[in-house]
Amino acid sequence: MGLYIETQVRADLETLWERTQEPDRHQRWDLRFTEIAYLPRTEGEPQHFRYATRVLPFLVVAGTGVSAGERHRAGGDRVSALRFSSPHPLSLLAEGSGYWRYVPTPDGVRFLTGYDYRPRWGRFGRLADRLVLRPLMGWATAWSFDRLRLWCERGVTPERALGHWLLELAARVLLVAVPGIAGSLPTGPPPLVAVPLTVLGLALAVLVPPSPATPAARRCLRTAPARTREPRLLATLETP
Repeated sequence: MGLYIETQVRADLETLWERTQEPDRHQRWDLRFTEIAYLPRTEGEPQHFRYATRVLPFLVVAGTGVSAGERHRAGGDRVSALRFSSPHPLSLLAEGSGYWRYVPTPDGVRFLTGYDYRPRWGRFGRLADRLVLRPLMGWATAWSFDRLRLWCERGVTPERALGHWLLELAARVLLVAVPGIAGSLPTGPPPLVAVPLTVLGLALAVLVPPSPATPAARRCLRTAPARTREPRLLATLETP
């Protein structure tokens, strides 16, 4: 699959399953979605759903998907697979597929995802995806996984975690901006002082690790193991 994210969640499998499979809980921690809602289904059929993402305050991109899960597998792990598509002309993601895998370990649950998608808009879309969207999607998925981990392990709700992240982001921006602003003032420090302070602030903003209660994409594994394969369940689903 094109994108791979993995984290270790020190929580019980049932809690992790509920917070990832129930739409009202899933949409709380996953930065990629604003709304997720299940559609009516008949017994034995895969679950269809509708999703929406607020790209801008005035722009919401929506799509549909189909998912299925296996809770009782011989090895004790669980898996969930999905396919999705969006007819919205402003959605760079035309269609895609992916999976979640839940692997119990002595220290909790190894939670991982692999997914890929086809961009629209032709050559321009492929270039925009390679340079902007795909790195952003990888970061957003990893950040969201760590947000979920904090919720399961430490009881930090997704809303509080976002608040912590915004405060830390503001503090890091100030570390870089304040010396530069001060140096531009008539009464501020001379350039020989302001420039090193700005460089020091930039180094601190980049290198200082996030607090334990703040989600961070850097805590997740972003490279797939050599033998990673998509689950067979994915082949049973058709793109909606």
